[in-house]
Amino acid sequence: MDLLADVALLPGEERVTDKDLIYICPFSGALKGKVFITNYRLFFKSTEAEVALTLDVPLGVISRVEKMGGASSRGENSYGLDITCKDMRSLRFALKQEGHSRRDIFEILSKYAFPLSHGQPLFSYLSQEKYEENGWSIYKPLEEFRRQGLPNERWRITFINKNYELCDTYPTILAVPFRASEEDLRRVATFRSRGRIPVLSWIQRDNQAAITRCSQPLVGMSGKRNKDDERYLELLREANGTPKLTIFDARPSVNAVANKATGGGYEGDEYQNAELIFLDIHNIHVMRESLKKLRDIVYPTVEESHWLSSLESTHWLEHIKLVLAGAIRVADKVSGGKSVVLHCSDGWDRTAQLSSLAMLMLDSHYRTLRGFEVLIEKEWLSFGHKFASRIGHGDKNHADQDRSPIFVQFIDCVWQMTKQFPTAFEFNQQLLATILEHLYSCRFGTFLFNCESLRELNEVRSKTVSLWSYVHSSSSRYLNPFYTPESGRVLYPVASMRHLELWVSYYIRWNPRIRQQQQSPVEQRYKELLVLRDEYLRKLEELSPSPPSAHMTSSSLNTPPLPGPAPTTQQFTHLHTPF
Repeated sequence: MDLLADVALLPGEERVTDKDLIYICPFSGALKGKVFITNYRLFFKSTEAEVALTLDVPLGVISRVEKMGGASSRGENSYGLDITCKDMRSLRFALKQEGHSRRDIFEILSKYAFPLSHGQPLFSYLSQEKYEENGWSIYKPLEEFRRQGLPNERWRITFINKNYELCDTYPTILAVPFRASEEDLRRVATFRSRGRIPVLSWIQRDNQAAITRCSQPLVGMSGKRNKDDERYLELLREANGTPKLTIFDARPSVNAVANKATGGGYEGDEYQNAELIFLDIHNIHVMRESLKKLRDIVYPTVEESHWLSSLESTHWLEHIKLVLAGAIRVADKVSGGKSVVLHCSDGWDRTAQLSSLAMLMLDSHYRTLRGFEVLIEKEWLSFGHKFASRIGHGDKNHADQDRSPIFVQFIDCVWQMTKQFPTAFEFNQQLLATILEHLYSCRFGTFLFNCESLRELNEVRSKTVSLWSYVHSSSSRYLNPFYTPESGRVLYPVASMRHLELWVSYYIRWNPRIRQQQQSPVEQRYKELLVLRDEYLRKLEELSPSPPSAHMTSSSLNTPPLPGPAPTTQQFTHLHTPF
């Protein structure tokens, strides 16, 4: 059997080895077959089942490879390999016990699944894929600021960080209050964790209410003050004339107080004309344990009898609720004309969740396909969410305490919003699932490294392909057929437990029963009708002696126009989902 016939190798992908073994399938039992390993994937195909079972696993998805059993182990299929994946599944392969039959495959998997731990490059640097559109050009910071109406008489663009000297985890182009000098920014940076000063993420043109993001102030146990930082926050307040600047601290208050022991803290009463609100969102360690518990109840089998109590015990939806509820509070303040400051501890985890979700609620541009890509590039990638540390690309240290599903949680929150507002988003859940697939795969350079300065140092843009190049090579797959463009519409999802759902088609997608149910029959039928309509229009054009008039074209027959970057809107329509 030639497995190469079943695998379309990517440009730059090379065969490493293949081996006969047994896959211990949690749904179908032990299946004999052959595994085929390249520098990008593990591919298995069964040889005995009536319908061949295949596995296609990008090696970047693998979190841990362990030996199962020893030379003296008894029992059928007790000797082999256990593979734990980052995408909610585990794989078990059994091999013959004689002659150290698993040693070579164990070493090959370890080397190619964890290339950085073996001094090798990630696959994205070896890939030779070519696409028509360059995804690296999707986000242009100055263009995005111009779309928001910046610079203006209250806000200016600064290049103080062009060499990453002010803050090595921030982007090079920042928007700051017009009245703040470069020296002010340098002084404020000394009092903010990692030098992550408050800078603008989004502004409402009409009332100049802004979302600014930063890290915690370095107050410490002694309650240090910094007049420059206090004055800078006053400039943020004055920029839109709000009576009180609202500071949202994403942490539970007890954690914020505890952070004083390590030199951090929060804004106290010395910050006049400001109010501080804690949002009670837990830290990366709590989120990591919560997802582990969720994994335990959904893979390999779902326990039906205690499903609701088991799901509740993971607290996963509770955390989703708190993140969404926090973002709603931010969006509500800003749409009401009040500027806000967001931070957690370092400003690259919970802060990114809150800013990007609030911007998604406030600005319909981010609900388009390209706008959503810009949002991820801007709020997550350019502002230094630590993707390398949180995901562990190419690193064998599976127990690293820095790993956490913060970005997965954000995408889950977006999915919850698409469920509550099915016509408000140009993209569908397949886009969200594809983003998460390639969060781990290391096929593209988009999510590599911890910040923009490291991506520049490692020449990511010139040496790897962007995920967005791949998405735009077949963008129709990711479009929502029910999308209705509406600018000026603020979305307020309901963040109550009875309105939130587990994203079954993502978290339980490896279960064959669930996989068969994934396609929505309504959406499928709608797509079929669109294809039929296009076919009839084509036939009509062929029969017509002259081109049909404008009112007969496909684009005018209830197909929403593809939105380009539109200016942020002057008026808001508040929309709530019904109880």
